[in-house]
Amino acid sequence: MGKITGFLEIDRQDRKNAPASDRVRHFREFVIPMDHKQVSQQGARCMDCGIPFCHQGCPVNNIIPDWNDLVYKDDWRGALDVLHSTNNFPEFTGRICPAPCEESCTLNLDDNPVTIKTIECTIADTAWENGWIAPVIAERKSGKRVAVVGSGPAGLACAQQLARAGHDVTVYEKHAKAGGLLRYGIPDFKMEKHLIDRRVAQMEAEGVTFQYNVHIGVDQDAKALLETFDAVALTGGSEHARDLQVPGRDLEGIEYAMDFLPQQNRRVGNEPLGDVEEILANGKNVVVIGGGDTGSDCIGTSFRQGAISVTQLEIMPQPPEKPDKGTTWPLWPYRLRTSSSQAEGAVRDFCVSTTKFSGKDGKLTTLHVTRLDDKLSEIPGSEFTMPAELVLLAMGFVHPKHEGMLEGLGIELDGRGNVKANTVDYQTSSPKLFAAGDMRRGQSLVVWAIREGRQCARAIDEFLMGESVLPR
Repeated sequence: MGKITGFLEIDRQDRKNAPASDRVRHFREFVIPMDHKQVSQQGARCMDCGIPFCHQGCPVNNIIPDWNDLVYKDDWRGALDVLHSTNNFPEFTGRICPAPCEESCTLNLDDNPVTIKTIECTIADTAWENGWIAPVIAERKSGKRVAVVGSGPAGLACAQQLARAGHDVTVYEKHAKAGGLLRYGIPDFKMEKHLIDRRVAQMEAEGVTFQYNVHIGVDQDAKALLETFDAVALTGGSEHARDLQVPGRDLEGIEYAMDFLPQQNRRVGNEPLGDVEEILANGKNVVVIGGGDTGSDCIGTSFRQGAISVTQLEIMPQPPEKPDKGTTWPLWPYRLRTSSSQAEGAVRDFCVSTTKFSGKDGKLTTLHVTRLDDKLSEIPGSEFTMPAELVLLAMGFVHPKHEGMLEGLGIELDGRGNVKANTVDYQTSSPKLFAAGDMRRGQSLVVWAIREGRQCARAIDEFLMGESVLPR
C-alpha cells in the first residue's frame, strides 16, 4: 500500500465533461482526461482493504487495489500487466462501464469512492500511447479450430483468449465491422470506434480470422459450423426488443432505439445505411420511452441531430437521490442516476404509462399518457398528451432472436428464451456448442460480456484439450 493515510488526506477528484453547449455539436468523446499526477494521487486514496469489496463489485474480478498501488508508485506498465490479467479491453470498460466497483468501494460509505474507472481508463490509454500493448502470440498451436459467432465484447474476449491458447479461431460477424453493440449501439460520443479497430488489429496479429457480412443462420447454415469446427461459441446479442403494443403503434415516427442508434454510428463511421428508411431527430419533438442506458444514448444522439426537445419517460417511480448505504452497500444501489446525455437538457418524467399514439396522415403527432401511482396502477383523471414527431422505444430486450441460427441449431432455451447454458462449462444442449454473453444471460453490461467470454474460452479450451491454463 503506497500511502496509508491517502484516503484521509486526498479528496476525490474525477474526470470532467466538456460543457454541454459544446459537446452536443459533435459525436466525438468529450470526457477530459486527468494528468498522471492527478490520477496517481487518486490511486493513493485506495485503502487496501482487508476484504476488497471492489473485487466483488467488478464482474471481471479486476485486482483493483494492486493496480491502484502501482499507479501511485508511478509503475504504469506494471499496472497494465495486472489490469490485463483480468480484462482484455480495459479501454472499453474505462469509458462505458457503470463502475459497480466504485459502488462497492469502502470509501463509498460516505459517497467518496476511489475513482477506479478513471484510473483503469488512464492505465489503458497510457499503455496504447507508449506502445506497450502488442500481440500475444501462442507459443504452440493446438491443431483445434473454433468458430465464434458474434463479435461483440463477449465474442472478442472469447476469441482472443482461445487464440492465445493456441487454437485457430474464426469470428463470424453479420455486420461490416467487428464490435457488436460496442460499434453499432453505443454512440461515438461515449466510445470512439478506433478503439475497437486497434484491438481487432491486435487480435488479427494473434491469429484470429474475422469473417464479416456473414449472417450465420441466414447466409450460412448454422449446423455446418459444427461439422467444420471442433467447437462453436455463440456470443451474439439479445436483440429481440420489447415492444409497446398500444393503439396507433403503426404510425410513422415510432421506432425501436436499436434501429435509430446504429444508423448514426454508421454515419459517423462512413458506412452505408443500406436499404432502410432514415430515422432522424432533427426538427422534431422526441420522446424516449425507457429509462436505461439505451434510452440515455437516444437522448444524446437526438440532441446532436438537432431535436427541438427530448423527453424521457419511465414507467417506474423516481428512485431516491441517495440510497441507504446501511442496507445497500456494497451491492448496486437503487438510486437516481443522471447520465451526461440526460444532463444535456432532457426532461425526465417518472410513473408515466403510454396509452396510445395519434397522428395525422399516417404520421405521429401526439403521445397520450397517464400517470401511475407507486403500485403502477393508473391514476384516474391524470391523462395528458405530449407533442411528438419521433418516439424511440428503449424498453429493453426480451431475448436473442430465435429465427435463423437458433432455430436451425435446435438447441434448448431457458425459461426466458435465452440459450440455455450454465456458468461452469458454458455448454449448451449440443456438446460442441457453447454460449456466452447476452445470448446466454440476457441483456446486460459490457463488463459482464467480457467476463463470460473469458470464462467460455476457458471452458472450450478444457473441452478440447482436457485442461486449461486460461484464467476464469
